[in-house]
Amino acid sequence: MKQIKIIVEKHSDSYVAYPLSIKGAIVGQGDTYEEALADVKPAIRCYIEIFGKH
Repeated sequence: MKQIKIIVEKHSDSYVAYPLSIKGAIVGQGDTYEEALADVKPAIRCYIEIFGKH
């Protein structure tokens, strides 16, 4: 399986995570780094399931 690089940014009131190599609006968010990362992973899986890996 291809690895996907995920960026997690700290904002003033939360964290936001998104994949670098996938075009589209896939974003996860949370109060902590871990929550944002955990939130974006199922969104990435769903996107790949629907639209494919490319």
